[in-house]
Amino acid sequence: MNNETKKKKIVINDKVWLLISLCAALLVWYLLSLGKSTGRSFPFVEKVVPSVGTMIERGAFWKDIGSSMFCVAAGFGLGFITALPIAFLMAWYQPVQKKFIEPWINFIRNIPALGYAPLLVIIFGVGQKPAIILIWICTFMTMSITIYQGIKNIDVTLIKAARVLGANDFDIFLKIICPATVPFIITAVRLGLGAALTTLLAAESTGAQAGIGMRIRSLSNSFEAAPMLMYIILLGIIGLLLVKVVDIIERKLTGWQEKIN
Repeated sequence: MNNETKKKKIVINDKVWLLISLCAALLVWYLLSLGKSTGRSFPFVEKVVPSVGTMIERGAFWKDIGSSMFCVAAGFGLGFITALPIAFLMAWYQPVQKKFIEPWINFIRNIPALGYAPLLVIIFGVGQKPAIILIWICTFMTMSITIYQGIKNIDVTLIKAARVLGANDFDIFLKIICPATVPFIITAVRLGLGAALTTLLAAESTGAQAGIGMRIRSLSNSFEAAPMLMYIILLGIIGLLLVKVVDIIERKLTGWQEKIN
């Protein structure tokens, strides 16, 4: 069996397993929709899909998606831009890590996102700004710690060998640290996006005027289960799409890395 045949077989097997997984999920969903205690909370497909049209007619669907994606993009972007240099400072300069940055990161990251939300609303008012800042805080914590741990795990022998050969700090940073850290940065991006989406619900549940999180809270208050479940599923689909994008970027940037299948 040649390599092309093997690849086709793997693709076919992946599609079969995906189909089986989807059918199993639909079966569980259908059984939940039949239950006395769960049926009201888990209406089946024939009720959930038409709710998309209902929310479009209300003028809320595209507005909610646009508002939420803007908050996620802005908060995640700020988190990444600030986490990258802080993580390198923590890993490269021990006094910065132990005495200045790390204590505050450990303090802040142990406070749930909902703890910040009311304070941010009081400071910045209602709207997108508190949601963006809350997502920024949570993604910054997640990504800075992940990138820092990645840098600390770089083989010290490589750095020592480079110093013996006369490399300065800038050369070591540019030619050893940066390439070796790329896989950890990709992991941090993946975790940061997950943190951004999970924080979105908390961020938009307090003071937001539009967005997926705000709409889920609003629909739960009015006991509209079908559109509420539709928004929850939509959030999961958005998460899957973002993961696929990160996977594509990872294959482009870390093709040299040996991986376990």
